[in-house]
Amino acid sequence: METVVEREFRRALMDALREHTSRGDGTMTRAELTAFPHGDTTWRLIDQSRGIWNPRSLAATLSIVSSPTGPYADQELAPGVWRYDYRAGSVEGDNTKLRRAHQLDLPVILLRKIRTGVYLPVFPVSVIAEDTTRRNFTIALSDLDLLRDPAHPTSAERRYAERVVQQRLHQPMFRGIVLRAYRSRCAVCALKHPELLDAAHIDGDRAALGEAVVTNGMSLCKIHHTAYDKNFMGISPDYTVGINTALLAEVDGPMLKHGLQEMHGLTIGLPERPKDRPDRDRLARRFAEFTAAS
Repeated sequence: METVVEREFRRALMDALREHTSRGDGTMTRAELTAFPHGDTTWRLIDQSRGIWNPRSLAATLSIVSSPTGPYADQELAPGVWRYDYRAGSVEGDNTKLRRAHQLDLPVILLRKIRTGVYLPVFPVSVIAEDTTRRNFTIALSDLDLLRDPAHPTSAERRYAERVVQQRLHQPMFRGIVLRAYRSRCAVCALKHPELLDAAHIDGDRAALGEAVVTNGMSLCKIHHTAYDKNFMGISPDYTVGINTALLAEVDGPMLKHGLQEMHGLTIGLPERPKDRPDRDRLARRFAEFTAAS
């Protein structure tokens, strides 16, 4: 493809990818990435075995995989900026097309591995630099392109970059791992529409203990998420739902009766894997807050 045509193709492909991920938990399996429908055909968005995918029909790399357990030490240099090591061996080979993405300023898809066979697509990202001596590229979220030097931000630029990373990476990662653990169902009412589900923090994301880990989250529909955050609803360390006593005494419409009051005393749905289930100590702290408010 000519560069202008390829740039437009990538934009359209990423628009389709954005639409696809917005309908679910934001993650994609390897099978989905292997045959992604676009236009009147399907496109492979991930290599069969390598961390760089270089389609023959494109001038530059289409996607790269970042894995915490992979053989390459991808290091975060600044918020939203990573070092991406060359593929082992020659400086050419798979590295050539990633170099072309830098030279032609073509956007790339970053696939963040969250578990075996499951990835969070982060896009667009840009290749902003290459160090041939240290054999690595510098990759950045494309929102940071306007910064003077994304890898060495000023204090004001760092605050901006941290907000971008929170919105484009941390929140989607947390949502992806939590909703996938709960099979995209509300833990309280079992609603199964991902568009109406949130990844709710137990310890708030601004709290000292508010890590974006699956054991600090629950999949909740929007009504139950808000109720949980406002202490209208609590969940005990033994996974039992409690409803604020004042709310239990109210008489209102069907949403209050069926959506909240009838949930009182129920046991929440839990992830199949014990290691993904809500941390009981975190639940105990939040349930103490709910009890005091109730």
